[in-house]
Amino acid sequence: MSRARATAIGFLAVLLWASLALATVATGAAPPFQLTAMCFFIGGLLGLADMARRGASARTMLRQPWRVWALGVGGLFGYHFLYFTALRGAPAAQASLIAYLWPLLIVLFSGLLPGERLRWPHVAGALAAFAGAALILAPGAGGVDRAHWPGFAAAAGCALTWSGYSVLSRRVGSAPTDAVAGFCLVTAALSALCHLALETTVWPADARGWLAVLALGLGPVGAAFYFWDIGVKRGDIQLLGVAAYAAPLLSTLALIATGIAAPSPGLLGAAALIAGGAALAALGGRKRAG
Repeated sequence: MSRARATAIGFLAVLLWASLALATVATGAAPPFQLTAMCFFIGGLLGLADMARRGASARTMLRQPWRVWALGVGGLFGYHFLYFTALRGAPAAQASLIAYLWPLLIVLFSGLLPGERLRWPHVAGALAAFAGAALILAPGAGGVDRAHWPGFAAAAGCALTWSGYSVLSRRVGSAPTDAVAGFCLVTAALSALCHLALETTVWPADARGWLAVLALGLGPVGAAFYFWDIGVKRGDIQLLGVAAYAAPLLSTLALIATGIAAPSPGLLGAAALIAGGAALAALGGRKRAG
């Protein structure tokens, strides 16, 4: 598979993640760990079904070194556990913005990978895109309350966890993408345990809610992780890191288009910063190829 094709597949994950907020709203009042458990279970079954379609054995998925399992489960479950912890302990807008440092960290950390070289367009593009995401995620955020520090620390842990998972996945590039199905199923089980310990079960109220859960499990909490695995292992990881900032922009546009959210004055500026940042990162990728 070519680097350009793998990068394009990785960007499909970003497009799917852009639908996360819209689909989550449609699921109703299901608490976060319960919803995570249901969706990752569907995502894991999706991977198993694809292996069955191709005639591949599930043993291929299971026969991985413990380091691969630790990385995969730590990335998927660790990120979501820390993210929900952050939202419980700090204002959602500020916590989300801190958590969304992960694309910038991917760009910076990728310079440590064999065969990768960090160039100034990558860094400048990532910073510009982060500024655009800041306009969307935390417009007019106020001061910081010391009581929220644990939540902010968890949000920073989110950023480190997902960026670390994404970059280190390149170091275990020999592990098949099929293994992601196993990561999803273990994440579903751990999320179910957290749900039982911390939450009250609330099932979707109607068929629309159940369809939204199914859509989440097949898309942004399912296929997206398989696409992302291909992208970060074989594609331009620096360009993917910057392009990931398109997710909050596209998510906001989807919410506006469906009437769930109202347009904000900073949206145009955010779009320009994110698009400009991606263009800068692409320029860095062309220089590398040259």
